[in-house]
Amino acid sequence: MNAVMENLAGAPVAPAGKSAEKIALENNKLHKRLCRLVGQAIGDFNMIEDGDKVMVCLSGGKDSYALLDILMTLRERAPINFEIVAVNLDQKQPNFPADILPAYLDKLGIPYHIENQDTYSIVKRLIPEGKTTCSLCSRLRRGILYRVADELGCNKIALGHHRDDILETFFLNMFFGGKLKGMPAKLVSDDGKHMVIRPMAYVKEVDTERYAEVKGFPIIPCDLCGSQENLQRKQIKNLMREWDKKHPGRVDNIFSSLSTVVPSHLMDRDLFGFKDIKADGQANPLGDIAFDEEPCSTPSTLPGTIPLQPL
Repeated sequence: MNAVMENLAGAPVAPAGKSAEKIALENNKLHKRLCRLVGQAIGDFNMIEDGDKVMVCLSGGKDSYALLDILMTLRERAPINFEIVAVNLDQKQPNFPADILPAYLDKLGIPYHIENQDTYSIVKRLIPEGKTTCSLCSRLRRGILYRVADELGCNKIALGHHRDDILETFFLNMFFGGKLKGMPAKLVSDDGKHMVIRPMAYVKEVDTERYAEVKGFPIIPCDLCGSQENLQRKQIKNLMREWDKKHPGRVDNIFSSLSTVVPSHLMDRDLFGFKDIKADGQANPLGDIAFDEEPCSTPSTLPGTIPLQPL
């Protein structure tokens, strides 16, 4: 097991060169960072309001466990009152350990609901062997979870997607779909009846990975999407991790760009009225400088050139 996890006796296991005190300090900083980032996203997008009943979709993966854990912490500190109910969709995958989540949630002492629906057989029957199952699986899960939210009286559906998921979706849409489209932190569902929120929109996956180890979450692997090693999303994930190693800060800048959009400097005619713009003689600080240098331009004087002398 990873060295930051606790052993069976409950004592922290210290890796070589690190004291238990230092590990505890790092783990506390991680927890505070996750709470701060989740709280910031909730505030920035007004995700949770007083009186909300939030359905936290718990898959058994590290991210949804982290989401539930952090939301429970924030609920105790928040100046507003909101309810949390954890919901798991048991898709009847072979060898699925159906006892793990109920035992974990009973220990937490929070309301939960296990929805039993055999979507696994449907996906396996309709999708040829070796083909990507994610699209159909997602559609089936979405419809079921919308129904369950109605039945439980939940007005918010919280998903465990993090910053890396959002960026991966952005690149997938751009590279393979020809669209500038990401995964929003808050949106109205496609049936128009539900509000879907992603409170971990600002959280890096590396932090959820470490947090899962620190907390010892009982991770349940997925035998559908988790078993397909050559998915395009995994290619994008590897690309982003390579960027993080070779070009620190690049991925952070790309994520920041999703919140700093200049429609007049793109080419979507439906988003910006290019046909109707006129030169009216009024200075516009947001306008284009037609002949400015590129953002990452080369020096004005290149090797081998002779600069013009002033007259």
